[in-house]
Amino acid sequence: MLITILLALLFAPPAERSTIPLGLDLYRPVPETNPLTPQKIALGRRLFFDKALSRDYSVACATCHDPKLAFTDGRPVAFGIHQRSGTRNVPTLVNRAYGKSFFLDGRAATLEQQSIEPILNPREMDLTLAEIKARTGLEPTEVSRALASFVRTILSGNSPYDHFINGDTRALSAQARLGLNIFRGKGRCITCHIGPNLTDESFHNTGIAWLGTQLRDPGRFSVSSNPEDRGAFKTPTLREVARTTPYMHDGSLTTLEDVIGYYDKGGNPNLGLDPDLRPLDLTAEEKRALVEFLRSLSGTIREGMR
Repeated sequence: MLITILLALLFAPPAERSTIPLGLDLYRPVPETNPLTPQKIALGRRLFFDKALSRDYSVACATCHDPKLAFTDGRPVAFGIHQRSGTRNVPTLVNRAYGKSFFLDGRAATLEQQSIEPILNPREMDLTLAEIKARTGLEPTEVSRALASFVRTILSGNSPYDHFINGDTRALSAQARLGLNIFRGKGRCITCHIGPNLTDESFHNTGIAWLGTQLRDPGRFSVSSNPEDRGAFKTPTLREVARTTPYMHDGSLTTLEDVIGYYDKGGNPNLGLDPDLRPLDLTAEEKRALVEFLRSLSGTIREGMR
């Protein structure tokens, strides 16, 4: 493993201008304490795919964040070593450089903190800090900084939607344009899915965590202890949403049609339901148009220094 890391550092590509895909904020936040370098990104990428970071050498970061699935895993909830089941759906890693907090409950304030937690989690990769150093020859902080650097380069943009709002009126079909109008208007989607990354990076109780009066997952409340956060989860980006099935924090909705149907009904009633959720009364045509628009948010995914 140590030889692999040394080779990664020795043969890392020279520094080059890292382009931001069309549609994203051109300012990509990077902390002064962990600047992006080609060497660090190359190391982070190798670590991302390295199963030596799991106790039984069976899973890597890429096991749950598969590039072929827009850095998700296609399962309702994650599975770690020995097929230990997690409790939540795997969020995509695209455009997390723009994130304000991390994990569905926002418990990590930085990508550096987020990147090390799955390695330490007994349900996921199940190593200790000492074992990380023994297996990699690197301090855990070096591992977390390298992984965070790589994740900051995973960007998705250049979608048909981006081309449309940049002046190419032929980039969206008539049906997708109708869907965009519904997204901005009757569907009220833009209330939470706003900005270049199509998320407000905030937390909302959409009712998915509730079964009648029973709260099945406390969500943000487990972090904030604020009663208003019971059952609230972070708004996900809609970038690449057609490729990141299943949906919601528990993976309980299989298709985009299911998601739209859920919101059309106004969500699951509960005392803390977000006030912006209400029945939409969408027609069948409007629902199909909204699905078509959401599919237009899939574009080009880039990772690394390019």
